[in-house]
Amino acid sequence: MKLDVNVLRYLSKDDFRVLTAVEMGMRNHEIVPCELIDRIARLKHGGTYKVLKNLLKHKLVHHDSSKYDGFRLTYLGYDFLAIKTLVNRGIFNGVGRQIGVGKESDIFEVVKEDGTVLAMKLHRLGRVSFRAVKSKRDYLRHRSSYNWLYLSRLAALKEFAFMKALEEHGFPVPQAVDCNRHCVIMSLVPGYPLVQVRELQNPDVVFETIIAAVIRLAEHGLIHCDFNEFNIMIDDDEKVTIIDFPQMVSVSHPNAQMYFDRDVECIYKFFAKRYNMSFEEYENDSDGLEVEIDEVGRPQFSEINKNSGFLDKELAASGFTRKDQDELEKLIEGELEKQSDSDDEGTADEEDEEDINNTNVKQLESLDLSKEDVNHQAGDDKHDDNHQVGDEPDPEEEEEEEAESEDDPELEKSLSKQRRKAIQAAHRGKRNFASRNTYKDKGGKSSQNSKVHKQLSGW
Repeated sequence: MKLDVNVLRYLSKDDFRVLTAVEMGMRNHEIVPCELIDRIARLKHGGTYKVLKNLLKHKLVHHDSSKYDGFRLTYLGYDFLAIKTLVNRGIFNGVGRQIGVGKESDIFEVVKEDGTVLAMKLHRLGRVSFRAVKSKRDYLRHRSSYNWLYLSRLAALKEFAFMKALEEHGFPVPQAVDCNRHCVIMSLVPGYPLVQVRELQNPDVVFETIIAAVIRLAEHGLIHCDFNEFNIMIDDDEKVTIIDFPQMVSVSHPNAQMYFDRDVECIYKFFAKRYNMSFEEYENDSDGLEVEIDEVGRPQFSEINKNSGFLDKELAASGFTRKDQDELEKLIEGELEKQSDSDDEGTADEEDEEDINNTNVKQLESLDLSKEDVNHQAGDDKHDDNHQVGDEPDPEEEEEEEAESEDDPELEKSLSKQRRKAIQAAHRGKRNFASRNTYKDKGGKSSQNSKVHKQLSGW
């Protein structure tokens, strides 16, 4: 769909309000009913249907009346919402020509107020050329339902996060400026895709730089998964820049070795075909590589040191499992414990914790003593009852009675329950009244509890 930003000049606040209402309704509706759009928009003077008719004329929404009368947002309407938000933030104030088209995105030039030219990438998942997103990408994770606009938003957020992190770690990537919905704003790379470059002055240097970038990404825990001549930019000074990051995965991914070997194979095959490079000669001169190379001259995934960073954990890359996260947290906790041994502040905190634990132990001991006192009282009462009957006290029977009173779980449960009720009543400053529905439970738990309460009051 062609992006015509001239229509953006003639849209009013009500138009954008209704567009936002359709977007909010699509969170749980594939086709948003007209009544729901009207309730969400809440236009002061009404006229929601008139605004929808105007948006439908400019193809910002799509009308569907197969099951019920409703509308859904199109990619053009989603573009207008993202562009309007970024313009209000002051990121840019003009949209220029289209400079790139891919199977899942469109790239445009945008201009700031000071004349700086940036690149705007609009993700458009769901095209006929690339609809196997659910099997090829991990945007959905464990979700079952989705729409293409939501998937495009997830792809844009993921690419912006990867680009920002790689830029902070010194990788040759564009500068990430801002992101909104499915739109990513980045710096414009002054160069050309490597697929359009027919000749290079120093193809060996460029090849070594590209392979070193693949290895360095793997050392930081990431694999590009689409590292080919279409996603490598090169300028007049033969400076390399890497683009396109939504499909990146972790080195812990089950297919990480296959993706790594595929990226390396694409670079070797392209340079051998386009620039007629002989990799047997390059193998003898390739002492600058940090990893060992096999007989064919390719880097080995198993020989790469993957402890340079944990970008896959920080960015939640695909393949970084919960088990890997737990192992990483244990490693970090072990390092923190070593550091805490040399700190003086840690000792003070430990002393405070010991004081708190001591007070808790004393409170528990006092509660246990109170339980023992109550149990002894119960045993004494039973002993007095036996004397009233006229039987002589037997020491073996007394020991059995004491054991039964101590091991009686129902008695302990009732005592603890009465103790909790007394504490609550003391805190509230109110008397502890019985429930109104006790008469309904005749012979049940409540009647048994009342008998135990009477016995305790008699004690």
